[in-house]
Amino acid sequence: MSNVYEERATMIAAGELQEFVPFGRDHCKNHPNAVNLQLRQLQPASELWSSDGAAGLVGSLREVTLHEKQRESWQLRKGTGGGIEEVEFEEELYVAGNMVIWTRGSKNQASYVYKAFTVDSPVLQAVWCNFSVPQNKEMETEIIETVCIVQNTCVNIHSVNGKDFISPLPFQVASVWPSKFGLLFERSNPGTDVTQSPPREPLPTVFSMLHPLDEIAPVCKSAGLFEALRVQYVSDSTLKIVFISCEPSIVMTYDTVQNVHTIWALREVKPEEQAVVLKYPDQIGTPQNMAVNSSLTAHLRNVSKDSPAASPFQNYSSLHSQGRTTSSPGLHSRSHSPAISNMAALSRSHSPAIGVPSFSGVQRFNMSYTPSPKRYSTSHSPNSTFNDSLLANEAEPIAPRLCIDHLWTETVSNHRERNCQATKAFITSDLCEQKFLCFLVESQHQLRCVKFLESNDLSQLIFLSVTTISARDAAPIEGIDAMLVLEVNGSLVLYTGVARVGKVFIPGLPAPSLNRSTPMPRPSTPLDSISTPARPVVMLSPVPELRGSTKFNESSLIEDCTVQPFGTYVHAMRDPVHNRVTLEMNNGSLLRISIPEIANSELVRKCLLAIKYILPKEIAVKVLIKWYNIHNAPGGPSCHSEWNVFVTCLMTLMGYSTDRLGWTRNLDLEGSLSPVIAPKKARPSEMGSDDDWEYLLGSEYNRQVDSHLLASALNLDSVEPLPPNEELSSQLSLDHSAPLFCHIPAVFYVLHLVYEELKLDNLMRDGTRSLVILLLQMARDLQFEEYIDFYWRDYPSIFKTSKQSCIIDQAQIGHMNQPSFFTVEPPCVFQWLSCCLKGGGVLPFPYLPGICERTKLVVLSFALYILGDDNAVSSDVSKYLVKISAGQKKQVNEQDSKRMSMIKPCVLNSSIAEKLVIWLTNTGFTLKDLESVPFGAALPIRDAIYQCRKQPSSDWSEAVCLLIGRQDLTKQAHEVTLAKGKATIGQMITSDMPPANEAEEEDDGMNDMNQEVMSLIWSKDLRVQEVRRLLQSALSVRVNVVHLPEFNDHEYIEEKENKLLQLCQRTMSLPVGRGMFTLFSYHPVPTEPLPVPKLNLTGRAPPRNTTVDLNSGNIDVPPNMASWSSFHNGVAAGLKIAPASQIDSAWIAYNKPKNAELANEYAGFLMALGLNGHLTKLATLNIHDYLTKGHEMTSIGLLLGVSAAKLGTMDMSITRLLSIHIPALLPPTSTELDVPHNVQVAAVVGIGLVYQGTSHRHNAEVLLAEIGRPPGPEMEYCTDRESYSLAAGLALGMVCLGHGSNLIGMSDLNVPEQLYQYMVGGHRRSQAGINREKHKSPSYQIKEGDTINVDVTCPGATLALAMIYLKTNNRSIADWLRAPDTMFLLDFIKPEFLLLRTLARCLIMWEEILPNAQWINSNVPQIIRENSVSLQSQEVSASEDLNMETLAQAHIYIIAGACMAVGFRFAGTANSDAFNCLYKFARNFMQCLPASTAVIMGHYNLETCLSIVLLSLSMVMAGSGNLKVLQLCRFMHKKTGGELNYGFHMAHHMALGLLFLGGGRYTLSTSNSAIAALLCALYPHFPSHSTDNRYHLQALRHLYVLAAEPRLLVPVDVDTSTPCYALLEVTYKGSQWYEETTVELMAPTLLPELDLLKQIKVKGPRYWELTIDLNKGTQHLQSILSRDGILYVKLRAGKVSYKEDPTGWQSLLAQTVNHRSPEVRGFKPEAIKTFTSDAALVSFAECFCKPAKNLAHKQDVLSLFTSILYECVTQENPEILPTYMAIDQAVRRLERKEMSETFELWQIKLVLEFSSSKILQERLKQTPGEGLLMNSEFLPVMKCSSDNTLDQWLYAYGDVLKSYLTGQPYEEAHMNMLACFLVYHSIPTRGKIVGVCMEGATSFSDLLKFTRLGVPVRALLRLAPILL
Repeated sequence: MSNVYEERATMIAAGELQEFVPFGRDHCKNHPNAVNLQLRQLQPASELWSSDGAAGLVGSLREVTLHEKQRESWQLRKGTGGGIEEVEFEEELYVAGNMVIWTRGSKNQASYVYKAFTVDSPVLQAVWCNFSVPQNKEMETEIIETVCIVQNTCVNIHSVNGKDFISPLPFQVASVWPSKFGLLFERSNPGTDVTQSPPREPLPTVFSMLHPLDEIAPVCKSAGLFEALRVQYVSDSTLKIVFISCEPSIVMTYDTVQNVHTIWALREVKPEEQAVVLKYPDQIGTPQNMAVNSSLTAHLRNVSKDSPAASPFQNYSSLHSQGRTTSSPGLHSRSHSPAISNMAALSRSHSPAIGVPSFSGVQRFNMSYTPSPKRYSTSHSPNSTFNDSLLANEAEPIAPRLCIDHLWTETVSNHRERNCQATKAFITSDLCEQKFLCFLVESQHQLRCVKFLESNDLSQLIFLSVTTISARDAAPIEGIDAMLVLEVNGSLVLYTGVARVGKVFIPGLPAPSLNRSTPMPRPSTPLDSISTPARPVVMLSPVPELRGSTKFNESSLIEDCTVQPFGTYVHAMRDPVHNRVTLEMNNGSLLRISIPEIANSELVRKCLLAIKYILPKEIAVKVLIKWYNIHNAPGGPSCHSEWNVFVTCLMTLMGYSTDRLGWTRNLDLEGSLSPVIAPKKARPSEMGSDDDWEYLLGSEYNRQVDSHLLASALNLDSVEPLPPNEELSSQLSLDHSAPLFCHIPAVFYVLHLVYEELKLDNLMRDGTRSLVILLLQMARDLQFEEYIDFYWRDYPSIFKTSKQSCIIDQAQIGHMNQPSFFTVEPPCVFQWLSCCLKGGGVLPFPYLPGICERTKLVVLSFALYILGDDNAVSSDVSKYLVKISAGQKKQVNEQDSKRMSMIKPCVLNSSIAEKLVIWLTNTGFTLKDLESVPFGAALPIRDAIYQCRKQPSSDWSEAVCLLIGRQDLTKQAHEVTLAKGKATIGQMITSDMPPANEAEEEDDGMNDMNQEVMSLIWSKDLRVQEVRRLLQSALSVRVNVVHLPEFNDHEYIEEKENKLLQLCQRTMSLPVGRGMFTLFSYHPVPTEPLPVPKLNLTGRAPPRNTTVDLNSGNIDVPPNMASWSSFHNGVAAGLKIAPASQIDSAWIAYNKPKNAELANEYAGFLMALGLNGHLTKLATLNIHDYLTKGHEMTSIGLLLGVSAAKLGTMDMSITRLLSIHIPALLPPTSTELDVPHNVQVAAVVGIGLVYQGTSHRHNAEVLLAEIGRPPGPEMEYCTDRESYSLAAGLALGMVCLGHGSNLIGMSDLNVPEQLYQYMVGGHRRSQAGINREKHKSPSYQIKEGDTINVDVTCPGATLALAMIYLKTNNRSIADWLRAPDTMFLLDFIKPEFLLLRTLARCLIMWEEILPNAQWINSNVPQIIRENSVSLQSQEVSASEDLNMETLAQAHIYIIAGACMAVGFRFAGTANSDAFNCLYKFARNFMQCLPASTAVIMGHYNLETCLSIVLLSLSMVMAGSGNLKVLQLCRFMHKKTGGELNYGFHMAHHMALGLLFLGGGRYTLSTSNSAIAALLCALYPHFPSHSTDNRYHLQALRHLYVLAAEPRLLVPVDVDTSTPCYALLEVTYKGSQWYEETTVELMAPTLLPELDLLKQIKVKGPRYWELTIDLNKGTQHLQSILSRDGILYVKLRAGKVSYKEDPTGWQSLLAQTVNHRSPEVRGFKPEAIKTFTSDAALVSFAECFCKPAKNLAHKQDVLSLFTSILYECVTQENPEILPTYMAIDQAVRRLERKEMSETFELWQIKLVLEFSSSKILQERLKQTPGEGLLMNSEFLPVMKCSSDNTLDQWLYAYGDVLKSYLTGQPYEEAHMNMLACFLVYHSIPTRGKIVGVCMEGATSFSDLLKFTRLGVPVRALLRLAPILL
């Protein structure tokens, strides 16, 4: 018998033979570049085959001149990631000429070109390489996937995400290798280095590049673990790299002198090793080196003596700079860019091709000897000092980044040939995960396999034995852990590790056969190396007939005789991917074959895994090889199931004789098995015979029909098969010499665990049925009674058929290994879950790691959720699960548990449901998996999910939200993950494109606003269109002048042009407001320039619509009138770009206009890019480029933009940039640069922005002095001094923003006192600080004397004080700023300055600002209040001693200042008190304008104050689009002429812009930084004409952007992706003014400032609730708001959105159903569509709930289904519908007594136990009505009908139960119901009951003993009548 298990000559059939052509080859011919490359017909690769190592590895390359033939190569790999999910695909990298083509393709997608690259010179080599880039300090790395293309002089690196790098190569490269860390280069031709004289140290030969921007650094090697730290460069020119692997990271080299292969570990270098190499780079080892040292090295040593800290970095940066003259850029600068000079030196050193004299950059690798023995002495010889100085400028050794450690060298044998370098190497693993490194020595036809394993701590690799296999070629087959070997005789053999599996037979390819009739030709070359006698034996392997092909006899070759067969044969193999490999034939054709998988069916695969896991490795490999051969024999098991073959194979291996066992014999009959197992049965005839009928009767199918409802419906009698021949079953016994015989118990137990695992997967139900037959047979034979009973209870129907058992000799049982983990009690997962639900104690459940994953998931979920053990999934896993381990103790287990503990949910004090859901997500569990878990086991998990769905947390990850079924949250989380990945375009709601007719008109710059959201916010009127009309500047204005009779035509034309000039003042001021309105509303297309709307300064005169133009020469027009307005126009256009857009440096430069007239617009565009943060992307080179042009506007825009982009960062490079433009920041001796005044102003403000809030002492000191900078002698600093002083004051305020009195380290500057003096005047102090020299001689133009000119310095100083003491409530400083209260003092101060003082004082006393008129008037001093003209009064009361004009002007300015303070205090809050108060003042000012009192106050002053109040009003209502304010703005827009100049128009339109800031999406912040920005932007002195920058630089008006923040929350319906209304509940934190309050807002709405809020909640009842808790931090909400404020919401079932149904009446329909009313029955299924759009539910209603004629008797079923459906839909848990249905069906089946398996009964039992479990009872106590997911009335009904059915059966057939319990025989007919009864009532097995002594039971109290066995009391009550 034993020969059955021996290896026979077997064959394995390979599949899918296809011709292979590299996809890139065709593409190359059609590639655009192909024309000029003159591609010839490419040669087939095999002719180019060459045997030198590198070429053989890369692909078949041959050095051919480009004229003759194009050389080509390619490589394939398994696809990684890419866009194709879940599908394994292949990638090909094809190289020909100058082209590299990367293609992808998979089984279900044809190959396509992914990327194609064309380079300048022929490609030497192309490889894929992954670089890992460290992201942050926590050592997280980002992997960059790249393709590296090596040319002669450089390497091009292209990353997948589109970045390109070019690195010059400093030497000729022999080959390039991708490694785990980056690229490795092997320098070619090191032989020439040796001949140089004088003799030098050898150059390094291996170099690494860890990032495309890094320098190429040499690789060093450590000299062993146990020696001292000796590290040196790899410079041995005899070492050739043969192979590099990424995982594990190892390098294999070949020594060309000693002819041995060596394996090294590749790792990153340690800092101390780096230091060693850098200090002593001489090669330790050669004696001459010890004696004479290189000058360089000695020099290094001197340096390291000089420098005290010899850290590697120190050496690195300061090597060779002896006089410290050329200190090389240190490491910090290299982090930004590679040291370019080094690169240049390197690249010139070794490439004569460039034609540069070969200047010795080589010296950086330390090889210059000087024959000076006195190197160590102090007296340098002149020679050496010269040498030093020369080197000092040139060389700097490069720090190595990678190091190799020696691991293994092959043993040297005596007769080793010269050239035995491996041509191919790979890593393969065998079926039991043992790893081998195999390398092919082609010259000797040997494949050497080195076994290696990881040490226990995973830190190093241990290499073990070497096995040699005779082979011509080999390739790894990763997909099935095997390798394919091409034997010397030309046959293909499959090996796993070093164990031979069998020959591979390729259909369609004639095997290399020996024709025995003709004498063998002798091989032409005598093969002396292989000296083994040939065995002249020809073994024949029986090959079954091939279907569809002619029969032919195949003889196995004589193994050791090499023969070149005639015809085609396999010549080599290449490109293995997964389980496919390409065969190269000798005629040059390429064929791709696939090697079959180890198993196709999931069931077989699981069983194999379990068997492999439990058996010792050697036996496991044997079993798997045996199975693989049987499974994949030619003509193999296509005609019948894989499972049958598996069973037969397994049982044979265990010693059964399968053809004599009844049920396995049937398996054989189903189709002939492969010849290995059973000889093929001859078919007597096609007509059929009696055996066939017998077979049918005995089949599984017949048994199932027997118990099927069809059989009972048709009243069929059961046909019993004839009893099997008795003689067969009489002497069945097991063969104890079978390989698996002694392991039968272990195999049985693991298969049982697989069975339990499969029970938890609905999709594997058939698998359990198949498996249980096998288990039952084994249990019978092993006489495990408990197991037999257990299987019988699961599948009672199976027992009717198979009763054969085989006898196992008692003596032999002793030989079996009884595994320690074996339990007599069969582990049952449902039993375990049931115990859990009942609250009993549970033992740990056994499981197989990696195989029984679902068991583990379900068990731990129950432990966590039902038992409430928080640590079940983290630290206490072992309480609930016990790992089965045997033969293979893998380290995986520990890692598994480590991973489990890492996953520990980081949820504090969260509910258990939440923990469970998060844990399930982390383990990768999805809804799809949940659907296949049986309904009873899944219910608690569904319950947890439902709990989480009702009260989700807003910050859960996307996967968690997906699991709990909240699409709204899922989409939200998806956006967040996208945003983390990269700046995405956040506009999910795309605004509709304007209709065509609108597009044809002039673009007014406001087309890109999001109409959808604005129409929701302002749904009742057309205010947005009105704003667009007011702010557009692209159309000509209408010039309406009445032609009076006294005007002649010329005068009339002049009159029209004068009118147009007035209107143009307004047009030119519009862009600032338009910039506010369109703020951040547009995502530009990177391929198109930004559209900038025209600034149209022409007019149209009615009635004939004639054009009026200012350039006609009739009237005087100021020069450069439109220069600033076009700057503002550029800013407005640039500010449309949203910060999330993806733009880059190239796009910014691409927008540069061609004609010079648009230069101002471009300057504004640059400033805007700074304000929205994009200017940081502009390359430094471009910035300098723009600045050197000397265009004033461009400099202003660029300096302000760059500073705003670097707000508060103290960035050094920007500081340098700004300092050049500020004379005060340059050293006194520096050349005076002629910087335009406005550029200086911009630069000063820039310093303030870059240093905002840092209180940087030096800058503060300079700025303080600059406020009072006196005019200089040569006209410098004489014009527009006010704006410079103001800018210095603002900048000083920003630098010290809000620091108040705690300005650290500035007490000696006396900042407040100095500012006070600037404010009120006095003697100028002596100029302190650096600029003393400059101001010695006074100005020749301006005589100021030694007093401070207050008119210049006061505004800057006042605002500086306000900003330094902002919100500090410092009363003493505030009192300095009080308005004077005597007439005498009032005469000394400009009324305008009173405004600034009042504003400054209020900003300091921030907490005291109140939004009412009383408080505003309280700022006016008493003298003014008593005597001034009130705003209301009409007549003027004259007074003798008081100057009424002064008082009146002071009055209105102070009030305006107080109003402005209210505006700042309540900016962006839309506070109604503040609004009403300010609105009243605005109306008052407007009434004053026409009144007679206006003469006293001055029209100009009134207009100024009115503009300021209007701006304050807009600040409070920013972004809200308030109608009253809009009416005021429109009124002011209409007024032109008179006192209304350019500045006032600008103020009015800024107010309009603020009101609709960002189209209603933005509002203002009141943070310190925002207030500072608003002070710059809204400075209350407006320019008098369009080029006026005297008092305030116009460009600063745009700094309001820094105060704008997105606070609009837009609910978006997740199903329709459209914005909608939703009710929000916003909770404020308590504060000193109010308690914690909650308000309801209808979103979309602007939220209050986030730090005032506690939480935001989307309220029901129409939408699913969603809470955003701001106590955890505001980042989540901020990220939502910054991405257009999109908050996804989901409508609940049966609800209608607020837009369609504002009142809420349409949902009445839903209410009738919600209240469980009796109308449910009368409810029409058609109405389902109002509740849900789920297609599955709608079709369910169609199919199952509609009454039909033929279903009249099924009315109750219909109504049940209808009510179930409504229950699910209205309670919104449609996922419970299948559970309801399954329970109902199961109970009905039980009633009809049709249960052939008890599986569903277990589920019902689990559901009932869950409904009465402790967790639900407690929940009901806390929240009544919040019970189980399922309807409370449904389960009791089901329970009742199940009980009834079983009780009726018990009443009728109680004796069957009794005979079962007492062990008597009983009728088989009642088996099914008996099993149902036993399972349902948890009655223990017979053995246990006998143990509790049933005989003596006389009373019920005796029966109560059974409760110890877990029998419930209600079951005992039913047993009592039978047993007592």
